[in-house]
Amino acid sequence: MTLNSFFLNGSPGEQRLIQSLINEQLQMYGVEVLYLPRTFIKIDNILREVTTSKFDDSFSIEAYVNNYEGYSGSGDILTKFGMSLRDELSLVISKERFEDFISPFLSDIDDSEIAVYLRPREGDLIYFPLGGRLFEIKFVEHEQPFYQLGRTYVYELKCELFEYEDEVGGFSNNNTSIENLDNTLQNQGYITSLNLIGVGATATATTQLVSGYVRRVVLTDDGYDYVGIPTVSFTPAPTGGTTASGQVFTRCKGGVCSIKEILLVNPGSGYTVAPTVTIFPNGSGSGVKAIAEIETTYNGIGKLSIQNSGQGYVNSPSVVVTSPNVGSAITAKTRSIVGTSGTITKILIEDAGIGYVGIPTITIANPPLITGIGTYQFNEVVTGTVSGTTSRVKSWSEPNKILQVGIIDGKFSPGETIVGSASSAIYTLKSVSEGDYVDKYQQNEEIEFEADSILDFSEENLFGNY
Repeated sequence: MTLNSFFLNGSPGEQRLIQSLINEQLQMYGVEVLYLPRTFIKIDNILREVTTSKFDDSFSIEAYVNNYEGYSGSGDILTKFGMSLRDELSLVISKERFEDFISPFLSDIDDSEIAVYLRPREGDLIYFPLGGRLFEIKFVEHEQPFYQLGRTYVYELKCELFEYEDEVGGFSNNNTSIENLDNTLQNQGYITSLNLIGVGATATATTQLVSGYVRRVVLTDDGYDYVGIPTVSFTPAPTGGTTASGQVFTRCKGGVCSIKEILLVNPGSGYTVAPTVTIFPNGSGSGVKAIAEIETTYNGIGKLSIQNSGQGYVNSPSVVVTSPNVGSAITAKTRSIVGTSGTITKILIEDAGIGYVGIPTITIANPPLITGIGTYQFNEVVTGTVSGTTSRVKSWSEPNKILQVGIIDGKFSPGETIVGSASSAIYTLKSVSEGDYVDKYQQNEEIEFEADSILDFSEENLFGNY
């Protein structure tokens, strides 16, 4: 049996009347809020979650505030991590107004970036101007009131105070208040500081030929239990000669350190017999044995003198010595040491070579970048040319050459160049500071510091005798 045909039960005209009345009431008694749709940047298809998203657009719409005595929710709570703000907000917006003035713009966005555009979505944001705060939509109620005259007319948005989780800003709205939210997003979340180098210069060095020199030092026993860096000495050269000198390098595994190698600072000259190599531990350690191999027939390279220490180095560059000319030729091998200032502080000799007649040429590799250029832009993606690591720019300090980034995918390698995708800026990475989560309400470090001054957590039981 069908419905009585003499009663309309909600004609299209009646439905339009109700919708128009609701729209008018919302415009009279509501407040103008901004609706910020969330678009997806990166999705984890395995865990089926959005790992990175952005808010780069906003739309004005009128909304009625259901909260009549202030924010609902648990309010401000003091937790072990600091202040936790649990404010909630309930808003009512017109279904027709959303479908007519917001949905058409969202429908133009690629499906991979936005899942639903016909209605407000959970995860989108609402900027509430009365409190100047952002709220995240947690639930959209679309069936209340329940089908008056055969249809629904409003959406009720259940919102909670937005907690930042490395989302990307970039709001395209002329409203000054909403544009200032970019500054909030810029200074919150997991932030890593990249210390960059803007200028580089190639180092240069020279050497002289020597005879009767220590060609290299060979370890026959690397010893054990070394603490600190040992020193090494060689027996003096005969009269008129130059005593060799060297530098010790250690390696540690499982907390036990031994001698890794001994390189020459100066191979010396005038030796007729191999000098004795003596290791002096700086602390504890013993058992190391090493012999010095000398060359008395042909010439090799002597101490390398740095003429220009260069600039902009992060990792030790290669140092190439030209090949020898005669005899049982063995090309010299060297290794550079880079200081904290990005300059070469020392060039050590692994093998002084055999068979040199003319003074060889020393060629030191260029730093990663001679001249850094450009200005990184907020929110652009930067990429490490070696590691392939990507991240988004939070801020860029040109005078200090410090680039703050968030949303890191991978691990940057010191010595690689960092290239901006939009600005084409390029600089060399010197070092990476540990990332830290920045939240103006997070005070867990301060709380922990104060707690440590009250309780001694080194005791097995703080509240008993056992």
